[in-house]
Amino acid sequence: MKLQPGWSRDTVAGKSVDWFDPPAKGRFALLYLHPVGQESLADNAVFTELLTQFNLGCCAPHGGESWWAGRICATFDPTLTAAQHILENVQPAMRERWTLTTKAIAIAGISMGGQGALRLAFQQPDRFNVVAGIASALDYYEWYGRGTPLDALYKSREACRQDTALLHIQPDRYPKHIWYACDPNDEEWFRGNDRLDEKLRAMGIPHSTDLTSEAGGHSWAYFDAMAAPMLGFVVKSLEAEARRLL
Repeated sequence: MKLQPGWSRDTVAGKSVDWFDPPAKGRFALLYLHPVGQESLADNAVFTELLTQFNLGCCAPHGGESWWAGRICATFDPTLTAAQHILENVQPAMRERWTLTTKAIAIAGISMGGQGALRLAFQQPDRFNVVAGIASALDYYEWYGRGTPLDALYKSREACRQDTALLHIQPDRYPKHIWYACDPNDEEWFRGNDRLDEKLRAMGIPHSTDLTSEAGGHSWAYFDAMAAPMLGFVVKSLEAEARRLL
């Protein structure tokens, strides 16, 4: 993989991480969680150009096929979960690298990473007040029993379903800034995103969505098309949080 300008690869707590250092010292950063194909943003020209324009730092940890869950995934680590790694190692490393507060860091992801970002933010809204997801694989329990690492992460399909992002929403404690998008032609994951919209509306939780734009279904053509609106939302929300804290 050829890294785009501004990116470098290092390790945090012994695990690979890709870093994007903006052209000038920035005020904010994004914690990006990759999809099941493990694609980083480090070789993505579209996202890199936008990160540069927004002067937004980015950390892209490598999580294997862990689904970013709070469950042990042997191929990721025999004792540390991917969620623990994000909370205990990656986010603190971001704060130290760029001298940022927790409120200056957003979390976002694509597909597997999108559901991971939303679940973590619903679980830890004090740690992630700004969250975004593109084509989030929210109903990933549908993959249980297909011979993927999910079969080892959970004891049953129902246990997997109980750990999905929708079931971690807290009615009185949630991220203040939520955005997600899914192509209506994304046959596998659209229903879960639509269902999340229904649940958040029913609970009166503010959020923004794009569930109508079409750009190739579940593909990098769509992911790249949603890069600008997602990163625009992230920066605008982080700026709003910064003003609120003054």
